[in-house]
Amino acid sequence: MHFTIHDTPGVIHFMRLVSWLVLKLGGWKVVNVAPASGSYLIIAAPHTSNWDFPLGIAIAFHLRLKVYFIAKHTLFEGILGPIMRWLGGIPLNREASKNFVESSIDAYAHNENLVLAIAPEGTRGSVTRWKTGFYHMAKGANVPLALAYFDFSTRTGGIGKMFNTTDDMIADMQAIENFYRPMKGKNTHNYNPDIVGIASTKQPDA
Repeated sequence: MHFTIHDTPGVIHFMRLVSWLVLKLGGWKVVNVAPASGSYLIIAAPHTSNWDFPLGIAIAFHLRLKVYFIAKHTLFEGILGPIMRWLGGIPLNREASKNFVESSIDAYAHNENLVLAIAPEGTRGSVTRWKTGFYHMAKGANVPLALAYFDFSTRTGGIGKMFNTTDDMIADMQAIENFYRPMKGKNTHNYNPDIVGIASTKQPDA
């Protein structure tokens, strides 16, 4: 995987301090049930605002997680590209999402203690269904899902549950839906917690 801010000692220590201060002043409580080592895939929801990205980065820094996050490729255009990659970003072109799922599975196979993160909604706006790529990544790579969240109603965020996929995708999606249903994003009207209907073992979309 590529060089990131986590590989820059002085800077990452400073950013951890800043993140702790920002979260403290913002009244955020951070939780984490993720293992200290090992590979897993973080999914983050509800994603309803541009503020979710800096908040997620701050929580990751505070928890000392070396995370590579997956975001739409348009965010990597121009001068933002090098910055996003340095922060740990990996561009995703959703038109080639099937290949991306396969390459992500391959990355897990060739890297120990790899942590990727993705927002399954795919956008901060309201959606009728989640993208399914995250599920096929975890299933194909045989890694657990780390269910991360931003609950603005309680100002609590972090990784609240580790989840192992089974052979029953619909039941798995129901369990994931049940976990996220109580969560309130910053813009509540942008979040649709009904995700069970997306379950399909056919073409995965990231």
